[in-house]
Amino acid sequence: MMTMRGVPRPKGIVVADIDIPPGGGRLSEDIAFRPMNIAVMTVSDTRDEESDTSGRLLAERITRDGHSLSGRALVKDVVGAIQAQLRLWIDDPNIEAIIVTGGTGLTGRDVTPEAIRPMFDKTIEGFEFVWHMTMFQSVGLSTMQSRACAGLTAGTLIFALPGSNGACKDGWDKLIRWQLDVRHRPCNLAELIPRFLER
Repeated sequence: MMTMRGVPRPKGIVVADIDIPPGGGRLSEDIAFRPMNIAVMTVSDTRDEESDTSGRLLAERITRDGHSLSGRALVKDVVGAIQAQLRLWIDDPNIEAIIVTGGTGLTGRDVTPEAIRPMFDKTIEGFEFVWHMTMFQSVGLSTMQSRACAGLTAGTLIFALPGSNGACKDGWDKLIRWQLDVRHRPCNLAELIPRFLER
C-alpha cells in the first residue's frame, strides 16, 4: 500500500493516521511536496543514545514522511546546554525546523521552556492551544502538566514536546507534520519560511 507521495506505508499504521489531516485540513494535489531539513534534540539527564526512544521515534517519523533529518542531539536538563545546541542549529542555514523532546513538565529539572522561550522572536501561541486540545483527547486533564510550546527564532521553527513516546507520536502525527507539509491547505507553516525574515 502506498501513501499520497508514493512512499510505502509502514506496517501497522492506519491510513487515517498518515494521509488525512485533522481538523478539516487537506493536502493539495496541485502542490509538490517539499522536504524540509529538521533537527531533533532530546533533553534528558538519564537517557543515552540507546534509551532515547522519543528522539528515535521523531527521527523515524521525520524521514518516514519524506523530510531530511539534519541533526540529532542528546542534551542534559541544563538551560545553557539546551540554548547552546539550539544556537548551533539556528545558525545553520540548512536547518529549517527543530523539534525538542523532554523537559517540558513541572518538576525542578524540567527547564526546556525556560531555555527556549527567551530565544523566541515570536511565539506560536496557536500551537499550545491546539496541543492541549489534542492531548486532552489522549490523556485528559493530565495535559495540564505539559508546557509544550513553539516559536520562531531567526527564521527557524522550534517545537518543544514532552519526552514521552505517546506525546511525541501525537505531536508529530497530529500537529507538526501537517504544518511542515507545504501541500497542507488552507495554510501551513512551511510555506511561510521564505517570509519569516522579511522586513
